Amino acid sequence: MRAIDNFYEDQDEPNQSCLLALKSIILDYDENISSRWYYSLPCFMYQNQIFCYLWIDKKTQFPYVAIGKGIKIEHPDLIPGKRTFTSILMIDPNKDIPIQTIYSIFDMVMKLY
Repeated sequence: MRAIDNFYEDQDEPNQSCLLALKSIILDYDENISSRWYYSLPCFMYQNQIFCYLWIDKKTQFPYVAIGKGIKIEHPDLIPGKRTFTSILMIDPNKDIPIQTIYSIFDMVMKLY
């Protein structure tokens, strides 16, 4: 099994289902986005650059979408933290995934490419 597949397989529920759904949502956004294991993270690439990646927050144990170039946009749901490249969108795996919010953030980021 590939490392990227192991990442999803090794997650406990409800995070596993949430992350797999996020993977589909991200890939469905644009046909030019591809999934790749990069820097030991499940990354999604656009024009050979990191568009976003998925990870689990250490404190809350909730998944998040780290938005590449996210630090350059403003959205009320994005958390910049101390990052220099990404902002994160926390996802509660026990609630519906906010697809429209994700896509509106992606729309903003796409203008930077």
